[in-house]
Amino acid sequence: MVGKFPAIGNGKAIALGEAEGFIKTIFDAETGELLGAHMIGAEVTELIQGYVIAMNAEATEQTLQTTIFPHPTLSEMMHEAVLAADGKTLHI
Repeated sequence: MVGKFPAIGNGKAIALGEAEGFIKTIFDAETGELLGAHMIGAEVTELIQGYVIAMNAEATEQTLQTTIFPHPTLSEMMHEAVLAADGKTLHI
């Protein structure tokens, strides 16, 4: 399963004038295991460790869906990309 969320859908990215880019998550369809992520845009180097920690902890899509991401932050795009893999985005 793949979920993708554009930066233009994130209020913080818009406020910073950095609304180009996206975050994409890739999950195993059977187990829900996070297989990887693609991140393109401003400040993504500050965000990627969240997915690295999730992969090392063997977190599943369900676990990440129920994780709280603070608002307003760029990290909300990560949550939206996770939710998008299951068709549950909040803001687009």
